Amino acid sequence: MDVKKAAAATKDYIVSIRREFHRHPELSLQEFRTAQRIEEELDKFGIPHTRVGETGVLGTLKGAKDNGKVLVLRADIDALPIEETHECVYRSENAGVMHACGHDAHAACLLGAAKILSENRDAFSGKVRLVFQPGEEIGKGAKPFVAAGVLDGAERVFGLHTAYDLEAGTVGLKPGINNAAVDHFRIRVHGKSTHVSTPHLGVDALYIASQIVVAVQGLVTRRTSPTEPVIIGIGKLNAGTTYNAVAAFAEMEGTTRTISQESRDRVRSQVSETAQSIAALYGGTAEVEWTDFAAALVNDPQVCEEAARVVDELLGEGHVVTDRELSLSGDNFAEFELYKPGAYAYLGTGNPDLPHTMITNHNGGFDVDEDALVTGAGLYVGYTVARLG
Repeated sequence: MDVKKAAAATKDYIVSIRREFHRHPELSLQEFRTAQRIEEELDKFGIPHTRVGETGVLGTLKGAKDNGKVLVLRADIDALPIEETHECVYRSENAGVMHACGHDAHAACLLGAAKILSENRDAFSGKVRLVFQPGEEIGKGAKPFVAAGVLDGAERVFGLHTAYDLEAGTVGLKPGINNAAVDHFRIRVHGKSTHVSTPHLGVDALYIASQIVVAVQGLVTRRTSPTEPVIIGIGKLNAGTTYNAVAAFAEMEGTTRTISQESRDRVRSQVSETAQSIAALYGGTAEVEWTDFAAALVNDPQVCEEAARVVDELLGEGHVVTDRELSLSGDNFAEFELYKPGAYAYLGTGNPDLPHTMITNHNGGFDVDEDALVTGAGLYVGYTVARLG
């Protein structure tokens, strides 16, 4: 089949469904309408599907023959708690919620690919498992698919993500590590309340918390090699009930970004020890709760090579970017790559003539060059045909 031609012919469908998803964004693990619409589209294409969890959708598409081969294609579907500031005809209709990371585009590309492949089953054999994953923004959704057996018998996993820093018409395929491991932590500090005029009779949880915020930054600057990428960020701190009382309780939330399991374990231990030691120093206690959001995302070199050949066929030679800078953001597509060889392609969606497409993810003005969606769908289809054709 002519993948490039088939993808171009599906552009109107892909853009239309992307805009629908963009108008109706849903937060992580609340993607009920999105999941229903995905199922309705899969029904139109004659693709059987099941739910994984409450809002995950798994479609299974069979080729002309059963040769025992299985390929897993993944797209995430959740949005963010961000108010959209970009005025466009497909602006979010859900106040305070927006597809500010391109997941609407990912889902549209995979549905476009599902449409093309369902109409060209004679172009491949075996099975394609279509993973529409919820909850990526909060580090959820991937593990339930793994537990449900989506990787059983699979040879490869493949996914893509929009990239505002790459021009539309290019694709980032970098072998090795692409994204950091991501952990979430919550620190609860327990003190004792008293009037501000008698601080010695209480234990100031707010003061302890502020010392923890400052101290953990020293773990990066003084306990970590300057050549090793590590981030410890605290984005939320709540404490106290009134201006003239020593706070009895404080709570903060933050995240760490590391690039190896060794540094991941070390930083976790250091943050916990620092919080507990500072709390004890000032007479309080601290509890530290950790949540694993995503492992480091490491692309398989051979799978990258295979996908790069598909890009060459779609766009011509010279459109693959292999040296995209390491990102300390995370993506739990990494959970699939822990078990099977895979590649996460970064789909260039930036266009200098469309200023909003050059704005970083997680921003109210974010948008994508919709011409790039054709490449995204073509990449899913082309890789499927290359592996299973």
